[in-house]
Amino acid sequence: MMREFPAPPRAAEFGDLISKKVEEVKASGGTRETVTVDWNGQQAHVEVIDLPLSSLFYNPSTHRIRAQRSHDSERDAALEKDPWSVESQDYLQFLLKASPADPNLRDKEFDTLKESLDQFGQNDPGLVTRHGVLVNGNTRAAALRELGAQSMRVGVLPASFTWADINAVELSLQLRKDHRRDYSYINRLIAMEEQAALGRTPEQIAKDFRIQVRTYHQERWILSTIRELIERSRAGGGNGLRLVDWEGAQERLKELQRLYVKLETVDRDQAEVLKELRLAAILLNFSKTDVRHINEDFLKDGLEQRLIAGGASPAQPQSVSIPGLGLEVPAASSAVAEARAMNDEILRAAAVVSSETPAIGDQGKAAAQDVLDSAKAAFDGAIEAAGRNTRLRKRKQLAPARLAEACASIDQCVNDLVQARTSRSLDEEAFDDAVVKLRDSLLKLAKQAGRGLPQPGDGVSWLLEAVSAEGSQ
Repeated sequence: MMREFPAPPRAAEFGDLISKKVEEVKASGGTRETVTVDWNGQQAHVEVIDLPLSSLFYNPSTHRIRAQRSHDSERDAALEKDPWSVESQDYLQFLLKASPADPNLRDKEFDTLKESLDQFGQNDPGLVTRHGVLVNGNTRAAALRELGAQSMRVGVLPASFTWADINAVELSLQLRKDHRRDYSYINRLIAMEEQAALGRTPEQIAKDFRIQVRTYHQERWILSTIRELIERSRAGGGNGLRLVDWEGAQERLKELQRLYVKLETVDRDQAEVLKELRLAAILLNFSKTDVRHINEDFLKDGLEQRLIAGGASPAQPQSVSIPGLGLEVPAASSAVAEARAMNDEILRAAAVVSSETPAIGDQGKAAAQDVLDSAKAAFDGAIEAAGRNTRLRKRKQLAPARLAEACASIDQCVNDLVQARTSRSLDEEAFDDAVVKLRDSLLKLAKQAGRGLPQPGDGVSWLLEAVSAEGSQ
Protein backbone atom coordinates (compact mmCIF):
# COMPACT_ATOMS: atom_id res chain seq x y z
CA MET A 1 0.00 0.00 0.00
CA MET A 2 0.95 3.69 -0.05
CA ARG A 3 3.81 4.65 2.22
CA GLU A 4 5.93 7.68 3.08
CA PHE A 5 9.50 7.37 1.81
CA PRO A 6 12.37 9.26 3.41
CA ALA A 7 13.98 12.12 1.52
CA PRO A 8 16.71 11.06 -0.93
CA PRO A 9 20.40 11.87 -0.32
CA ARG A 10 21.40 15.54 -0.60
CA ALA A 11 17.72 16.49 -0.71
CA ALA A 12 18.27 19.91 0.86
CA GLU A 13 21.17 20.71 -1.49
CA PHE A 14 19.19 19.67 -4.55
CA GLY A 15 16.15 21.59 -3.29
CA ASP A 16 18.26 24.76 -3.16
CA LEU A 17 19.40 24.15 -6.76
CA ILE A 18 15.81 23.72 -7.94
CA SER A 19 14.66 26.86 -6.11
CA LYS A 20 17.50 28.84 -7.67
CA LYS A 21 16.66 27.63 -11.18
CA VAL A 22 12.95 28.41 -10.69
CA GLU A 23 13.78 31.94 -9.58
CA GLU A 24 16.09 32.40 -12.55
CA VAL A 25 13.28 31.39 -14.93
CA LYS A 26 10.86 33.80 -13.27
CA ALA A 27 13.39 36.65 -13.41
CA SER A 28 14.37 36.07 -17.02
CA GLY A 29 11.18 37.64 -18.39
CA GLY A 30 9.52 36.66 -21.62
CA THR A 31 7.25 33.65 -22.12
CA ARG A 32 7.76 31.02 -19.45
CA GLU A 33 6.93 27.33 -19.95
CA THR A 34 4.58 25.86 -17.37
CA VAL A 35 2.79 22.55 -16.91
CA THR A 36 -0.69 22.13 -15.45
CA VAL A 37 -1.42 19.59 -12.73
CA ASP A 38 -4.69 18.70 -10.99
CA TRP A 39 -4.36 18.95 -7.23
CA ASN A 40 -7.13 18.83 -4.60
CA GLY A 41 -9.76 19.49 -7.24
CA GLN A 42 -7.94 22.55 -8.57
CA GLN A 43 -5.48 23.20 -11.36
CA ALA A 44 -1.98 24.39 -10.51
CA HIS A 45 0.50 25.80 -13.03
CA VAL A 46 4.11 24.98 -12.15
CA GLU A 47 7.34 26.29 -13.67
CA VAL A 48 9.35 24.13 -16.08
CA ILE A 49 13.15 24.04 -15.80
CA ASP A 50 16.06 21.95 -17.07
CA LEU A 51 17.66 19.61 -14.52
CA PRO A 52 20.61 17.23 -14.86
CA LEU A 53 19.44 13.65 -15.35
CA SER A 54 22.20 12.36 -13.12
CA SER A 55 20.61 14.11 -10.14
CA LEU A 56 17.06 12.84 -10.64
CA PHE A 57 15.63 9.84 -8.81
CA TYR A 58 13.08 7.34 -10.11
CA ASN A 59 9.89 7.28 -8.06
CA PRO A 60 9.80 4.09 -5.94
CA SER A 61 6.02 4.38 -5.54
CA THR A 62 5.14 4.91 -9.21
CA HIS A 63 2.08 2.97 -10.29
CA ARG A 64 3.78 2.33 -13.63
CA ILE A 65 5.71 -0.68 -12.27
CA ARG A 66 4.07 -1.37 -8.90
CA ALA A 67 3.15 -4.97 -9.75
CA GLN A 68 6.38 -5.59 -11.64
CA ARG A 69 8.42 -4.88 -8.51
CA SER A 70 7.40 -8.35 -7.30
CA HIS A 71 9.46 -9.84 -10.17
CA ASP A 72 12.52 -10.17 -7.90
CA SER A 73 11.59 -10.45 -4.23
CA GLU A 74 15.14 -9.84 -2.96
CA ARG A 75 15.67 -6.67 -5.00
CA ASP A 76 12.18 -5.50 -4.09
CA ALA A 77 12.94 -5.97 -0.38
CA ALA A 78 16.15 -3.99 -0.80
CA LEU A 79 14.20 -1.26 -2.58
CA GLU A 80 11.73 -1.08 0.31
CA LYS A 81 14.63 -0.72 2.73
CA ASP A 82 16.54 1.92 0.75
CA PRO A 83 14.79 3.20 -2.39
CA TRP A 84 17.56 5.69 -3.21
CA SER A 85 20.53 3.31 -3.33
CA VAL A 86 22.25 2.70 -6.66
CA GLU A 87 21.02 -0.90 -6.66
CA SER A 88 17.40 0.09 -6.01
CA GLN A 89 17.43 2.81 -8.65
CA ASP A 90 18.98 0.36 -11.11
CA TYR A 91 16.18 -2.10 -10.37
CA LEU A 92 13.55 0.57 -11.04
CA GLN A 93 15.29 1.48 -14.30
CA PHE A 94 15.37 -2.19 -15.32
CA LEU A 95 11.61 -2.52 -14.70
CA LEU A 96 10.80 0.70 -16.58
CA LYS A 97 12.44 -0.83 -19.67
CA ALA A 98 10.90 -4.28 -19.21
CA SER A 99 7.71 -5.81 -20.55
CA PRO A 100 4.88 -5.50 -17.98
CA ALA A 101 3.76 -9.10 -18.64
CA ASP A 102 7.27 -10.57 -18.46
CA PRO A 103 10.01 -8.38 -16.96
CA ASN A 104 12.63 -10.75 -18.34
CA LEU A 105 11.81 -9.30 -21.77
CA ARG A 106 12.45 -5.79 -23.00
CA ASP A 107 9.31 -3.71 -23.62
CA LYS A 108 8.74 -2.89 -27.30
CA GLU A 109 6.81 0.23 -26.30
CA PHE A 110 9.87 1.47 -24.42
CA ASP A 111 11.95 1.14 -27.57
CA THR A 112 9.26 3.02 -29.52
CA LEU A 113 9.39 5.82 -26.94
CA LYS A 114 13.16 5.89 -27.11
CA GLU A 115 13.12 6.18 -30.91
CA SER A 116 10.62 9.04 -30.68
CA LEU A 117 12.77 10.90 -28.17
CA ASP A 118 15.85 10.35 -30.32
CA GLN A 119 14.10 11.65 -33.46
CA PHE A 120 11.90 14.45 -32.10
CA GLY A 121 13.31 15.22 -28.66
CA GLN A 122 11.31 15.65 -25.47
CA ASN A 123 7.92 17.18 -26.31
CA ASP A 124 6.29 17.18 -22.88
CA PRO A 125 8.03 18.01 -19.60
CA GLY A 126 8.08 15.60 -16.71
CA LEU A 127 7.32 16.44 -13.08
CA VAL A 128 9.63 16.37 -10.05
CA THR A 129 9.42 17.11 -6.37
CA ARG A 130 11.66 19.70 -4.75
CA HIS A 131 13.92 16.79 -3.77
CA GLY A 132 14.39 15.64 -7.38
CA VAL A 133 12.06 12.62 -7.31
CA LEU A 134 10.32 12.05 -10.66
CA VAL A 135 6.55 12.07 -10.28
CA ASN A 136 5.81 11.91 -13.98
CA GLY A 137 8.26 11.00 -16.73
CA ASN A 138 10.06 8.06 -15.13
CA THR A 139 10.02 6.03 -18.36
CA ARG A 140 11.12 9.05 -20.41
CA ALA A 141 14.01 9.61 -18.02
CA ALA A 142 15.14 5.98 -18.47
CA ALA A 143 14.98 6.38 -22.27
CA LEU A 144 16.83 9.72 -22.21
CA ARG A 145 19.57 8.23 -20.04
CA GLU A 146 19.96 5.35 -22.47
CA LEU A 147 20.29 7.90 -25.30
CA GLY A 148 23.05 9.68 -23.41
CA ALA A 149 21.08 12.88 -22.71
CA GLN A 150 22.45 15.09 -19.97
CA SER A 151 19.32 16.95 -18.88
CA MET A 152 15.54 16.73 -18.82
CA ARG A 153 12.78 19.36 -18.84
CA VAL A 154 10.58 19.03 -15.76
CA GLY A 155 7.87 20.92 -13.96
CA VAL A 156 8.60 21.52 -10.27
CA LEU A 157 5.88 20.69 -7.74
CA PRO A 158 5.32 22.83 -4.62
CA ALA A 159 7.55 22.08 -1.63
CA SER A 160 4.48 21.27 0.50
CA PHE A 161 3.65 18.15 -1.52
CA THR A 162 3.39 14.94 0.53
CA TRP A 163 3.69 11.40 -0.84
CA ALA A 164 -0.11 11.21 -0.88
CA ASP A 165 -0.14 14.34 -3.08
CA ILE A 166 2.56 12.85 -5.32
CA ASN A 167 0.56 9.67 -5.88
CA ALA A 168 -2.64 11.64 -6.50
CA VAL A 169 -0.98 13.87 -9.11
CA GLU A 170 0.62 10.90 -10.89
CA LEU A 171 -2.74 9.13 -11.04
CA SER A 172 -4.60 12.22 -12.31
CA LEU A 173 -2.05 12.67 -15.10
CA GLN A 174 -2.30 9.00 -16.05
CA LEU A 175 -6.09 9.13 -16.29
CA ARG A 176 -6.14 12.09 -18.65
CA LYS A 177 -7.48 11.37 -22.15
CA ASP A 178 -4.26 11.82 -24.11
CA HIS A 179 -1.66 9.59 -25.75
CA ARG A 180 -0.04 8.60 -22.45
CA ARG A 181 0.90 4.95 -22.07
CA ASP A 182 -1.72 3.09 -20.05
CA TYR A 183 -0.88 1.40 -16.79
CA SER A 184 -0.65 -2.35 -17.06
CA TYR A 185 -3.77 -4.18 -15.89
CA ILE A 186 -2.54 -5.20 -12.42
CA ASN A 187 -1.05 -1.74 -11.76
CA ARG A 188 -4.43 -0.24 -12.61
CA LEU A 189 -6.08 -2.54 -10.05
CA ILE A 190 -3.52 -1.52 -7.41
CA ALA A 191 -4.20 2.15 -8.11
CA MET A 192 -7.93 1.58 -7.51
CA GLU A 193 -7.16 -0.28 -4.29
CA GLU A 194 -5.05 2.61 -3.01
CA GLN A 195 -7.79 5.11 -3.79
CA ALA A 196 -10.26 3.00 -1.81
CA ALA A 197 -7.79 2.89 1.11
CA LEU A 198 -7.83 6.70 1.12
CA GLY A 199 -11.56 6.58 1.89
CA ARG A 200 -12.86 7.45 -1.55
CA THR A 201 -16.21 5.95 -2.56
CA PRO A 202 -16.67 3.44 -5.40
CA GLU A 203 -18.62 6.09 -7.30
CA GLN A 204 -15.76 8.60 -7.07
CA ILE A 205 -13.12 6.06 -8.09
CA ALA A 206 -15.21 4.75 -10.97
CA LYS A 207 -15.69 8.30 -12.26
CA ASP A 208 -11.94 9.02 -12.15
CA PHE A 209 -11.11 5.79 -13.96
CA ARG A 210 -13.95 6.33 -16.44
CA ILE A 211 -15.60 3.00 -15.71
CA GLN A 212 -18.96 1.88 -14.35
CA VAL A 213 -19.36 1.18 -10.65
CA ARG A 214 -20.06 -2.50 -11.31
CA THR A 215 -16.77 -2.69 -13.24
CA TYR A 216 -14.98 -1.16 -10.26
CA HIS A 217 -16.41 -3.85 -7.96
CA GLN A 218 -15.39 -6.49 -10.51
CA GLU A 219 -11.81 -5.20 -10.54
CA ARG A 220 -11.64 -5.18 -6.73
CA TRP A 221 -12.90 -8.80 -6.64
CA ILE A 222 -10.21 -9.82 -9.11
CA LEU A 223 -7.36 -8.17 -7.17
CA SER A 224 -8.63 -9.65 -3.90
CA THR A 225 -8.70 -13.10 -5.51
CA ILE A 226 -5.17 -12.68 -6.87
CA ARG A 227 -3.85 -11.65 -3.44
CA GLU A 228 -5.54 -14.67 -1.86
CA LEU A 229 -3.93 -17.00 -4.42
CA ILE A 230 -0.51 -15.46 -3.76
CA GLU A 231 -0.88 -16.18 -0.04
CA ARG A 232 -2.03 -19.74 -0.73
CA SER A 233 1.01 -20.31 -2.95
CA ARG A 234 3.40 -19.62 -0.04
CA ALA A 235 3.93 -23.18 1.16
CA GLY A 236 5.28 -23.11 4.70
CA GLY A 237 6.11 -19.42 4.42
CA GLY A 238 8.26 -19.89 1.32
CA ASN A 239 8.30 -17.91 -1.89
CA GLY A 240 4.92 -17.35 -3.47
CA LEU A 241 3.56 -16.23 -6.77
CA ARG A 242 3.92 -12.58 -7.76
CA LEU A 243 1.43 -9.94 -8.84
CA VAL A 244 3.21 -9.74 -12.17
CA ASP A 245 2.40 -13.41 -12.83
CA TRP A 246 -1.22 -12.40 -13.47
CA GLU A 247 -0.53 -9.75 -16.10
CA GLY A 248 -2.10 -10.81 -19.38
CA ALA A 249 -4.98 -12.70 -17.73
CA GLN A 250 -7.34 -9.72 -17.71
CA GLU A 251 -10.12 -11.06 -19.94
CA ARG A 252 -10.01 -14.58 -18.49
CA LEU A 253 -10.26 -13.19 -14.94
CA LYS A 254 -13.16 -10.92 -15.89
CA GLU A 255 -15.07 -13.81 -17.46
CA LEU A 256 -14.41 -15.87 -14.32
CA GLN A 257 -15.83 -13.12 -12.11
CA ARG A 258 -18.98 -12.84 -14.23
CA LEU A 259 -19.54 -16.61 -14.12
CA TYR A 260 -18.91 -16.74 -10.35
CA VAL A 261 -21.37 -13.94 -9.59
CA LYS A 262 -24.02 -15.58 -11.78
CA LEU A 263 -23.70 -18.99 -10.09
CA GLU A 264 -23.01 -17.89 -6.50
CA THR A 265 -26.63 -17.02 -5.70
CA VAL A 266 -27.88 -20.32 -7.16
CA ASP A 267 -25.25 -22.84 -6.00
CA ARG A 268 -22.30 -21.47 -4.06
CA ASP A 269 -20.44 -24.79 -4.01
CA GLN A 270 -20.67 -25.09 -7.78
CA ALA A 271 -19.44 -21.50 -8.11
CA GLU A 272 -16.46 -22.22 -5.82
CA VAL A 273 -15.49 -25.40 -7.66
CA LEU A 274 -15.60 -23.70 -11.06
CA LYS A 275 -13.66 -20.76 -9.65
CA GLU A 276 -10.84 -23.04 -8.47
CA LEU A 277 -10.77 -24.99 -11.74
CA ARG A 278 -10.74 -21.88 -13.93
CA LEU A 279 -8.04 -20.21 -11.83
CA ALA A 280 -5.90 -23.32 -12.18
CA ALA A 281 -6.44 -23.33 -15.96
CA ILE A 282 -5.50 -19.62 -16.15
CA LEU A 283 -2.34 -20.26 -14.16
CA LEU A 284 -1.50 -23.14 -16.51
CA ASN A 285 -1.81 -20.61 -19.34
CA PHE A 286 -4.79 -22.09 -21.17
CA SER A 287 -6.38 -19.75 -23.71
CA LYS A 288 -9.61 -17.85 -23.11
CA THR A 289 -11.46 -20.20 -25.47
CA ASP A 290 -10.22 -23.27 -23.58
CA VAL A 291 -11.04 -21.80 -20.15
CA ARG A 292 -14.63 -21.14 -21.29
CA HIS A 293 -15.20 -24.89 -21.56
CA ILE A 294 -14.92 -25.09 -17.75
CA ASN A 295 -18.56 -24.24 -17.04
CA GLU A 296 -21.70 -25.79 -15.57
CA ASP A 297 -21.78 -28.49 -18.27
CA PHE A 298 -18.16 -29.35 -17.38
CA LEU A 299 -19.38 -30.35 -13.91
CA LYS A 300 -22.54 -32.04 -15.20
CA ASP A 301 -20.38 -34.29 -17.35
CA GLY A 302 -18.20 -35.11 -14.33
CA LEU A 303 -15.04 -33.94 -16.09
CA GLU A 304 -13.68 -32.38 -12.88
CA GLN A 305 -13.06 -35.92 -11.65
CA ARG A 306 -10.32 -36.25 -14.27
CA LEU A 307 -8.52 -33.40 -12.55
CA ILE A 308 -8.91 -34.21 -8.86
CA ALA A 309 -9.23 -38.01 -8.90
CA GLY A 310 -6.36 -39.71 -7.14
CA GLY A 311 -5.27 -36.55 -5.36
CA ALA A 312 -5.07 -36.15 -1.62
CA SER A 313 -8.51 -35.46 -0.19
CA PRO A 314 -8.07 -34.11 3.34
CA ALA A 315 -10.74 -34.96 5.87
CA GLN A 316 -13.18 -32.08 6.11
CA PRO A 317 -14.96 -30.95 9.29
CA GLN A 318 -18.73 -30.77 9.19
CA SER A 319 -18.69 -27.20 10.47
CA VAL A 320 -16.33 -24.31 11.13
CA SER A 321 -16.34 -22.28 14.35
CA ILE A 322 -16.30 -18.47 14.18
CA PRO A 323 -13.75 -17.24 16.77
CA GLY A 324 -15.18 -14.94 19.45
CA LEU A 325 -18.82 -15.53 18.54
CA GLY A 326 -19.30 -19.13 19.60
CA LEU A 327 -21.12 -19.83 16.35
CA GLU A 328 -20.59 -22.58 13.82
CA VAL A 329 -21.27 -22.47 10.09
CA PRO A 330 -21.24 -25.35 7.60
CA ALA A 331 -17.80 -26.13 6.22
CA ALA A 332 -17.02 -26.22 2.52
CA SER A 333 -18.29 -29.30 0.72
CA SER A 334 -15.88 -32.10 -0.15
CA ALA A 335 -16.03 -31.11 -3.82
CA VAL A 336 -14.91 -27.57 -3.00
CA ALA A 337 -12.21 -28.86 -0.66
CA GLU A 338 -10.87 -31.26 -3.30
CA ALA A 339 -10.80 -28.57 -5.99
CA ARG A 340 -9.09 -26.17 -3.62
CA ALA A 341 -6.49 -28.77 -2.60
CA MET A 342 -5.74 -29.50 -6.28
CA ASN A 343 -5.36 -25.80 -7.03
CA ASP A 344 -3.14 -25.26 -3.99
CA GLU A 345 -0.76 -27.91 -5.29
CA ILE A 346 -0.61 -26.16 -8.68
CA LEU A 347 -0.14 -22.75 -7.02
CA ARG A 348 2.77 -23.95 -4.91
CA ALA A 349 4.41 -25.70 -7.86
CA ALA A 350 4.09 -22.57 -10.01
CA ALA A 351 5.61 -20.48 -7.22
CA VAL A 352 8.61 -22.81 -7.01
CA VAL A 353 9.15 -22.82 -10.79
CA SER A 354 9.03 -19.02 -11.04
CA SER A 355 11.22 -18.46 -7.96
CA GLU A 356 14.74 -17.12 -8.35
CA THR A 357 15.81 -18.41 -4.92
CA PRO A 358 19.00 -20.51 -5.29
CA ALA A 359 18.13 -22.61 -2.23
CA ILE A 360 15.36 -24.39 -4.15
CA GLY A 361 17.86 -26.02 -6.49
CA ASP A 362 17.41 -27.65 -9.85
CA GLN A 363 15.95 -30.82 -8.35
CA GLY A 364 13.23 -28.92 -6.51
CA LYS A 365 12.33 -26.96 -9.62
CA ALA A 366 12.25 -30.10 -11.74
CA ALA A 367 9.84 -31.77 -9.29
CA ALA A 368 7.59 -28.71 -9.32
CA GLN A 369 7.67 -28.61 -13.13
CA ASP A 370 6.58 -32.27 -13.20
CA VAL A 371 3.55 -31.31 -11.11
CA LEU A 372 2.67 -28.53 -13.56
CA ASP A 373 3.19 -30.77 -16.59
CA SER A 374 0.97 -33.46 -15.11
CA ALA A 375 -1.75 -30.92 -14.27
CA LYS A 376 -1.48 -29.40 -17.75
CA ALA A 377 -1.97 -32.81 -19.37
CA ALA A 378 -4.99 -33.59 -17.16
CA PHE A 379 -6.61 -30.24 -17.91
CA ASP A 380 -5.82 -30.63 -21.60
CA GLY A 381 -7.68 -33.94 -21.76
CA ALA A 382 -10.65 -32.69 -19.75
CA ILE A 383 -10.98 -29.48 -21.78
CA GLU A 384 -10.77 -31.43 -25.05
CA ALA A 385 -13.54 -33.74 -23.84
CA ALA A 386 -15.62 -30.71 -22.82
CA GLY A 387 -15.15 -29.26 -26.29
CA ARG A 388 -16.40 -32.47 -27.90
CA ASN A 389 -19.43 -32.54 -25.59
CA THR A 390 -20.19 -28.90 -26.39
CA ARG A 391 -20.09 -29.57 -30.13
CA LEU A 392 -22.37 -32.60 -29.66
CA ARG A 393 -24.88 -30.52 -27.67
CA LYS A 394 -24.88 -27.88 -30.38
CA ARG A 395 -25.62 -30.49 -33.04
CA LYS A 396 -28.48 -31.87 -30.94
CA GLN A 397 -29.93 -28.41 -30.44
CA LEU A 398 -29.37 -27.13 -33.96
CA ALA A 399 -32.55 -28.50 -35.57
CA PRO A 400 -34.89 -27.31 -32.78
CA ALA A 401 -33.18 -23.91 -32.81
CA ARG A 402 -33.65 -23.58 -36.58
CA LEU A 403 -37.33 -24.47 -36.26
CA ALA A 404 -37.76 -21.92 -33.44
CA GLU A 405 -36.26 -19.26 -35.70
CA ALA A 406 -38.66 -20.28 -38.48
CA CYS A 407 -41.61 -19.98 -36.07
CA ALA A 408 -40.51 -16.48 -35.10
CA SER A 409 -40.31 -15.56 -38.78
CA ILE A 410 -43.82 -16.94 -39.41
CA ASP A 411 -45.17 -14.95 -36.43
CA GLN A 412 -43.63 -11.82 -37.90
CA CYS A 413 -45.08 -12.77 -41.29
CA VAL A 414 -48.58 -12.78 -39.73
CA ASN A 415 -48.12 -9.19 -38.57
CA ASP A 416 -46.74 -8.15 -41.97
CA LEU A 417 -49.64 -9.85 -43.73
CA VAL A 418 -52.22 -7.98 -41.62
CA GLN A 419 -50.52 -4.64 -42.31
CA ALA A 420 -50.22 -5.38 -46.04
CA ARG A 421 -53.91 -6.22 -46.31
CA THR A 422 -54.90 -3.14 -44.35
CA SER A 423 -52.92 -0.93 -46.73
CA ARG A 424 -53.95 -3.05 -49.73
CA SER A 425 -50.31 -3.54 -50.69
CA LEU A 426 -50.08 -7.34 -50.56
CA ASP A 427 -48.48 -9.05 -53.53
CA GLU A 428 -50.84 -12.04 -53.51
CA GLU A 429 -49.02 -13.96 -56.23
CA ALA A 430 -45.65 -13.70 -54.49
CA PHE A 431 -47.29 -14.62 -51.18
CA ASP A 432 -48.88 -17.69 -52.72
CA ASP A 433 -45.54 -18.81 -54.15
CA ALA A 434 -43.98 -18.46 -50.72
CA VAL A 435 -46.73 -20.58 -49.14
CA VAL A 436 -46.10 -23.32 -51.74
CA LYS A 437 -42.41 -23.30 -50.76
CA LEU A 438 -43.47 -23.56 -47.12
CA ARG A 439 -45.62 -26.59 -47.95
CA ASP A 440 -42.70 -28.27 -49.74
CA SER A 441 -40.41 -27.55 -46.79
CA LEU A 442 -42.92 -29.00 -44.32
CA LEU A 443 -43.22 -32.16 -46.45
CA LYS A 444 -39.43 -32.59 -46.33
CA LEU A 445 -39.40 -31.91 -42.59
CA ALA A 446 -42.15 -34.47 -41.93
CA LYS A 447 -40.35 -37.11 -43.98
CA GLN A 448 -37.21 -36.78 -41.85
CA ALA A 449 -38.98 -36.19 -38.51
CA GLY A 450 -40.97 -39.43 -38.80
CA ARG A 451 -37.90 -41.63 -39.18
CA GLY A 452 -36.81 -43.69 -36.19
CA LEU A 453 -39.56 -42.40 -33.87
CA PRO A 454 -41.82 -45.31 -32.79
CA GLN A 455 -43.70 -43.00 -30.40
CA PRO A 456 -43.51 -39.45 -31.74
CA GLY A 457 -44.52 -36.55 -29.52
CA ASP A 458 -47.48 -34.25 -30.01
CA GLY A 459 -45.67 -31.90 -32.35
CA VAL A 460 -44.27 -34.53 -34.68
CA SER A 461 -47.57 -36.42 -34.61
CA TRP A 462 -49.42 -33.29 -35.73
CA LEU A 463 -46.88 -32.73 -38.51
CA LEU A 464 -47.21 -36.31 -39.78
CA GLU A 465 -51.01 -36.13 -39.71
CA ALA A 466 -51.02 -32.80 -41.58
CA VAL A 467 -48.73 -34.17 -44.27
CA SER A 468 -50.77 -37.36 -44.49
CA ALA A 469 -53.93 -35.28 -44.99
CA GLU A 470 -52.11 -33.25 -47.65
CA GLY A 471 -51.10 -36.41 -49.48
CA SER A 472 -54.64 -37.84 -49.48
CA GLN A 473 -56.06 -34.79 -51.24
